[in-house]
Amino acid sequence: MNLIVVESPTKARTLSRFLGKDFTVEATMGHIKDLPKEKLGVDIENNFKPEYVIVKKKAKSIKKVKDAAKSAQKIYLATDPDREGEAIAQHVKEIITNSKPERIVFHEITKGAVEDALAHPREIDKKLVNAQIARRVLDRLVGYKLSPLLWKKVRRGLSAGRVQSVAVRLIVEREREIEDFRSQEFWEIFAQVVQKEKEERESFLVKLLKIDGKKAEVNNKRKAERVVTELKKSDFKVSDIRKREVKKSPYPPFTTSTLTQTAARFFGWSAKKTMMFSQRLYEEGLITYHRTDSTNIAKLAINGVRTHIEKEFGTRYLPSGPRVYKTKSKVAQEAHEAIRPTKVDSKFKIRNEKFEKDGKRLYELIWKRFVACQMADSIYDETRIDVFAKSKVKSQKSKVYLLRVGGQIMKFDGWRKIIRPLKKEEPQLPDVEKNEPLQLIKVDSQQKFTEPPPRFSEASLIKKLEELGIGRPSTYVPTISTIQLRQYVEKKEARFHPTPVGTTVNDFLIKNFPKIFNYSFTAKMESDLDEVANGNIKWTDMMGDFYKPFEKKLEQVEEKSKRVKIETEKLGKACPECKKGELVVRIGRYGKFVSCSRFPDCDYRERYLEKIGMKCPECGKGDVIIKKTGKGRQFYGCSRYPDCKWASWQKPVNNKSVNH
Repeated sequence: MNLIVVESPTKARTLSRFLGKDFTVEATMGHIKDLPKEKLGVDIENNFKPEYVIVKKKAKSIKKVKDAAKSAQKIYLATDPDREGEAIAQHVKEIITNSKPERIVFHEITKGAVEDALAHPREIDKKLVNAQIARRVLDRLVGYKLSPLLWKKVRRGLSAGRVQSVAVRLIVEREREIEDFRSQEFWEIFAQVVQKEKEERESFLVKLLKIDGKKAEVNNKRKAERVVTELKKSDFKVSDIRKREVKKSPYPPFTTSTLTQTAARFFGWSAKKTMMFSQRLYEEGLITYHRTDSTNIAKLAINGVRTHIEKEFGTRYLPSGPRVYKTKSKVAQEAHEAIRPTKVDSKFKIRNEKFEKDGKRLYELIWKRFVACQMADSIYDETRIDVFAKSKVKSQKSKVYLLRVGGQIMKFDGWRKIIRPLKKEEPQLPDVEKNEPLQLIKVDSQQKFTEPPPRFSEASLIKKLEELGIGRPSTYVPTISTIQLRQYVEKKEARFHPTPVGTTVNDFLIKNFPKIFNYSFTAKMESDLDEVANGNIKWTDMMGDFYKPFEKKLEQVEEKSKRVKIETEKLGKACPECKKGELVVRIGRYGKFVSCSRFPDCDYRERYLEKIGMKCPECGKGDVIIKKTGKGRQFYGCSRYPDCKWASWQKPVNNKSVNH
């Protein structure tokens, strides 16, 4: 009997379906060793040696693995194909003392991929293990050394993280951009014109672009009215026509980042939910490994999808050769593939009703993106019409106005056959000729205002982190979860807002540790971890270069920096208990609460009801308020709880809730 060790029971069940009776598959249930929670667990004086200990909760799964290993002829370590998986494999090897296990790697859980991996076992990659150790030790040193400092200088119970603090910085800085933004008024002017001399006349709308050859800048009502008046007294004619064929290539296959962004845009999913269902699809053998920043596709998979395209859609939809996509990530981790279905011609099937509906939606999204990425371009006929308007009144000095309209009509759908455009097709423009006179029907002006940059959503935050080279596919979800759990940011209407705690901690860290929480420095640390994984630098040297100046800076800040105060929202009411303090809004583990400004001298507190201006859709008496679970997830409930137990994950619309 042979033993295969994996992380999850679902993955174990999928492997067991096609491995046969000669194999037993056991799951570790994730990491079995980690740094201790109650102390630093890193021997700084002894070259940063980590003190890994057995995770107590994993005792049962560890016993199963060790018992199975005793009677196994061969042992294969088949944990995930990344640094975390390599580290788990190393820790399993350390607890199995009676045999020498072999490492196997596959990026999809299919019979062919697993059989190929079994035929080509290897040693555990110490370079990848060292990269995981380096990240763990680095994050532990930053967290465990900075947190006590925050307790002394800001507030007890606070903590800091290397990547998480940079994510908070992005959100705080965006909030300040919004606060400093000053909206500017501008006007857009449109003219509806029609062909003057043709029997079948078609009208179309043109937009003002230039006035006397310069960009039209109409920034107040008076100017807009003057332009409208002038246009009404003008002759219109076609000044230029441009027609061309435009080809649009398909999107590249999904990476972790683009999948979370697309699922957020199409389904409104959080990154955590997308990764949960991706994990399930991977473990069921339906998609390739889902934590990746590579757009690479295996040759066998490309051949398979090209055959499928030709069979299902015809040769017109098949490019002359395979499409190759360049990975945009600054340093793509390891030799991963893009996220794709394992079998392009097989139907979705998942053996768990709980995951079936949403699992199918995500699978179809991945399937369509993969098939489309190897299909022919979509082709459009693009037309641009320029129109000149000049005053009819010869006695007055008139201006020349340039107005323009453009449009595209699809003439061959190509890859758009399976990924339909979200926008409706533009109306076809009339067939006009150069210098053809046009008749004005009406002129409209629209007042508009410039808008501030939008607050970050989960998807846009991940995109920004990826652009900066900060974090990796396996860290996006934990980072976003952590900054919410720590109450440094809160999500309102799917957008991140910094809390007073988050803003205060951010300002303290940026002021006192400008280098460590600098975007480029954080990106360089990620790059250095990749260099460790590639075997180009030693992880202990990397840690030494980082820790010596960090330790010195810690001492300076602890000695010289002043304690800072977290700004609190004042409610304008006296404390009902001590009568001296004022009621303020604070943030705790379970969200906001009201307390006395004299805390801890006065420990009065009460519930904080964050109303959204709507009555409970169930009882009609209480107010709908924003609440949070113990894990920091936001939901909506009735202020009369527990008398009324109505609750919803989504904001009610017209006093109607939408539950998941």
